[in-house]
Amino acid sequence: MSFIELVDLKKSYGQHEVLKGISLNVKKHQVVTLIGPSGCGKSTLLRCLNALEIIDGGQIKIAGDVVSGPGVNVNLLRRKVGMVFQSFNLFPNMTVIENIALGPLKLLGMHREEAVADAHALLKRVNLDHRANYYPDQLSGGQQQRVAIVRAIAMKPEAVLLDEITSALDPELVAEVLNIVRDLAQDGMTMMLATHEMHFAKEVSDLVVFLEQGRLLEQGPPEQIFGNPIESRTREFLKQIVEAGRL
Repeated sequence: MSFIELVDLKKSYGQHEVLKGISLNVKKHQVVTLIGPSGCGKSTLLRCLNALEIIDGGQIKIAGDVVSGPGVNVNLLRRKVGMVFQSFNLFPNMTVIENIALGPLKLLGMHREEAVADAHALLKRVNLDHRANYYPDQLSGGQQQRVAIVRAIAMKPEAVLLDEITSALDPELVAEVLNIVRDLAQDGMTMMLATHEMHFAKEVSDLVVFLEQGRLLEQGPPEQIFGNPIESRTREFLKQIVEAGRL
């Protein structure tokens, strides 16, 4: 049974149609990676899933419940589905521990002691507990992104969306962030991620989805998509990736 189900998803900005009828099923514990050229709709698709963008057509279901359209409880949706952005989006006036504990306190109704204890435990997992009382501007980009991932996980979501989470980082910081995602995948977290890190997509994905101009052109296991893609446009895209030394 699908945990996330997209049915004929459509999204436009004025006359520009960004998503042109995307249908996709994501099973529980799957890692699904969205790849494709810039502007193909990867980020918009993730933002629609988290109700940061309102869809113009189609339907989104999470665990069988419709979470798109009028009357949707956005806060309930975001408890089930966390999101991590490429620009970190940490609150600059809060310490690391305050950033992480805020959601559990406000939305999950946790007692402060429990929320703070959970936050410290998660920070230890990513080797950042010694930075618990630092402010975001006192951290490196890689450290900020690891905190952003921890903040999403602290809400105990059933799935996490990751939108180009390494694109704003220096190359030497990419590995430390991807290691956290790799650990989450091994723990069985359901994830959808948009990335240009093709080596990582090949390693961590259960399903790879190639988007082109707002359409789902091809999907399959990584060995098929990266080893023997069916569509000529997929082959062309990956050829360019290989020539650029990124696969």
